[in-house]
Amino acid sequence: MKIGINKFLALAFTATLLFGCEATKNANNTQKGAVIGAGSGAVIGGVIGNNVGKGNTALGAIIGGVVGGTAGGYIGSRMDKQAKQIEQEIPGAEVERVGEGINVTFDEASGVYFDTEKYNINAKSQETLNKLAGIFKEYPNTNVLVEGHTDDTGSDSYNLTLSKNRAQAVTNYMVNNGLDKGRFDTKWYGEAQPKYDNTTADGRSKNRRVELAIVANEQLKKEAEEATKEN
Repeated sequence: MKIGINKFLALAFTATLLFGCEATKNANNTQKGAVIGAGSGAVIGGVIGNNVGKGNTALGAIIGGVVGGTAGGYIGSRMDKQAKQIEQEIPGAEVERVGEGINVTFDEASGVYFDTEKYNINAKSQETLNKLAGIFKEYPNTNVLVEGHTDDTGSDSYNLTLSKNRAQAVTNYMVNNGLDKGRFDTKWYGEAQPKYDNTTADGRSKNRRVELAIVANEQLKKEAEEATKEN
């Protein structure tokens, strides 16, 4: 499992780290995270989320919804468990813990993929999505952003439609497996958000992907705030 540290986070949190240096000198990792979170809160989270979202909306959705403080640490600890379970049960997935959420990417080599120019869920992908649905049922207080992406082969309009159909196919499959439709937000971007070099076969393969952002819902945020409220 990777811990996501991008340049936006690094720049935005530098001031917070300096501000909280003395307060965290003798603290453990959880305590440090709580102090840093309290110093930054949702304001910095929203600013970073807006910037990251311009190039990667999944990360933007996660970072933009940060709660911060001890409540954020509470949420983060639950996301740690869920991310570890996804990584263990679906070893092909790229699992990245980011702030108070989880970014999961499936490309053509990692468990959820589609035949060329198709968007139906094939048997191998069903196996992966069944495992993922089971994990989501164990953690009902999370919402999921499902994104569809393609490489740049073909026209913009064709790729946009293909990414839409694939993202919706994943969401529909999860809902048909008993998950609440209200937990899912489905978006598609065609070729507009490449993560890899589209001039290589390997890069194009990785850009043909479905990406998930897993975040706390309002119930979990409220639970975290209540559980960490100072007496």
